[in-house]
Amino acid sequence: MFANMTGWHLLIVLAVILLLFGATRLPALAKSMGQSAKLFKREIRSDEDVAVVDSAAADASATARVPEPSVGEPVIRPAGHVGG
Repeated sequence: MFANMTGWHLLIVLAVILLLFGATRLPALAKSMGQSAKLFKREIRSDEDVAVVDSAAADASATARVPEPSVGEPVIRPAGHVGG
């Protein structure tokens, strides 16, 4: 779709955008888009940090020792557990 656009086409598109929004509103529009991009990146990073913390907590709980059952309780072991 945009593969055949040359420098002149882009210049015409920019001129049309300038006419539609006006020279005074373009800097404000660019600033708000930049702030939105920063906020998006910050949220992505915080989601990744939460995922890393959740993964570490899951690994820690998976390696935690399971307490032995009291006398009279049924013994339920995870699948693949061998030994007594």
